[in-house]
Amino acid sequence: MQMLFQADLGRQSFDQVRATFWKSGDPVEPEVRAFAEDIYRVAEERQEEIDALISSHSTHWRLDRMPAVDRNLLRMAVAELVGFKSTPFPIVINEALEIGRRYCAPESINFLNGVLDSVARGLIAGNRK
Repeated sequence: MQMLFQADLGRQSFDQVRATFWKSGDPVEPEVRAFAEDIYRVAEERQEEIDALISSHSTHWRLDRMPAVDRNLLRMAVAELVGFKSTPFPIVINEALEIGRRYCAPESINFLNGVLDSVARGLIAGNRK
């Protein structure tokens, strides 16, 4: 999520973020880094599809009007929903909500849950493309 946030708010390309992100900060386990890179890659490659899914399932909210943390947490979770077919939807949603409880405003949790649940149901109905 932090990489997506950096790309979004820093108006940096995905490659710029990738080149600088891991240089600043604490060491990260190789498995954690690989997983974060995989989600980031899916979010990059499928950004239009992911943003369209979020937009179509967030009634009365335009993507650009959402709080930046919420928007990028949704992007991360939807990237995992569409890009990691072996991960059960409830696990993805629960993990996203746990991150949201840490970084988002308390009133965002119901919104995030509603959007992610709606996206997941839509993907199930469409056989999880």
